[in-house]
Amino acid sequence: MTIPKQLIMNRPIKFLAILSIVFISGILINATQNTSEEKTQSIDDTVKQSDKNTSDLYEIKALKIPENLSFAGERVPIENPDIKERMDRELLVNTYWQSNGLLIIKRANKIFPIIEPILAENGIPDDFKYLAVAESALLVNNPSSANASGLWHFLRSTAKEKRFKLEVNNNVDERYNIEKSTKAAAIYLNAAKNKFGSWTLAAASYNAGIGRVSGNLKTQQVDNYYDALLPDETERYVFRILAIKEVMTHPEKYGFTFEKEDLYTQPETYTVEVDTVITNIAAFAQKFGTNYKTLKIHNPWLRENKLNNKSRKKYYIKLPK
Repeated sequence: MTIPKQLIMNRPIKFLAILSIVFISGILINATQNTSEEKTQSIDDTVKQSDKNTSDLYEIKALKIPENLSFAGERVPIENPDIKERMDRELLVNTYWQSNGLLIIKRANKIFPIIEPILAENGIPDDFKYLAVAESALLVNNPSSANASGLWHFLRSTAKEKRFKLEVNNNVDERYNIEKSTKAAAIYLNAAKNKFGSWTLAAASYNAGIGRVSGNLKTQQVDNYYDALLPDETERYVFRILAIKEVMTHPEKYGFTFEKEDLYTQPETYTVEVDTVITNIAAFAQKFGTNYKTLKIHNPWLRENKLNNKSRKKYYIKLPK
């Protein structure tokens, strides 16, 4: 059969037309898919933003461990992977527990000026003020789970040892006296330093006890804190102090911002000498123009609403000006 010449000429044209339709359809379909994907992505982004409970600027950032860490003039071997990891843990905890960190910084402004000169007078390095932070968060009425009490968390049995010169009973408990308990802590730390020859080990022994630390060192045949395998709490203890020191020394570096007026201050007081019985502390406070609560805030070592004082000992009670 003979095909008309016109049909033969139209075939390429029809083919090109079909090809063009397919091509244009592909472009339209792809454009529709892209638009759909963009809308989905936009919705996802909106959902992610709405689900976020913190500021868009808030980040949990890995921290760079300082290379020149030291405690009481004794170098921390941060190049040791185990030491670096332990330090990292405590630095992260003390950086990102922001509310506690800021409260400690605020309290330090009123507590450090009291304990710093006492530590210095007794030959204790200034870094040990951060041990008090690790112990009690600078709260005098903040006993531990083992009922260690006061700023320096003395156990009752330890505090009653004669060498510490603290009165500890149900009526008067000088673990709660900042000045006297700081002097007692200095006595302990000096004894530990004489025993170990190291301030770092002295700090560790404040947590675990001189005997326990000494026994571990002897068994393991090592002579320094960073080589010893100690109870978990004691292994964390010095690193916690180091982390607290680092954050409190460089607060802005770790995201803590505040003005001077934000810091807590110690109210002005004057001292009254008492060498007799006080039968009612509430009445005694009113006599000096204050109240029971305020007197107890300044004198937390008075544990009851009376002062027995059968021995006529001299006590010094602080009162607000």
